[in-house]
Amino acid sequence: MSAVLQEQLPGLETVRRVVQPATGTARQQTIQERFEQFHALNGWVLADLERLTAECIDAKFTKVSLGMLFELVRYSYGRATLSADDDFRLNNDYRSRYARLLIEQHPEWAPYFEVRALRAD
Repeated sequence: MSAVLQEQLPGLETVRRVVQPATGTARQQTIQERFEQFHALNGWVLADLERLTAECIDAKFTKVSLGMLFELVRYSYGRATLSADDDFRLNNDYRSRYARLLIEQHPEWAPYFEVRALRAD
């Protein structure tokens, strides 16, 4: 599988507009709002997390870490933030949201993930 260069990602300009809203915006978006926008633009992330989770469960893991899965996605696809000026990234703020989404779509996976109460919207 060949790596996709970051500047070749489909929809990157749209993501940049979401991540960097116009100055003078009335209120800051919540983590949940930013996650929903990111997820809508990047369905591939959930698909990859589902694939990786299934692989871990098939390999007899007793627990699955979203942190580990995020790093695997970053590594596999070269989509990690490469510099401070780079706008596109798989934000760690979204880990808990993806864990909940995975459990919502695959209730049988609930025992593999540890989730805590959300501290922010």
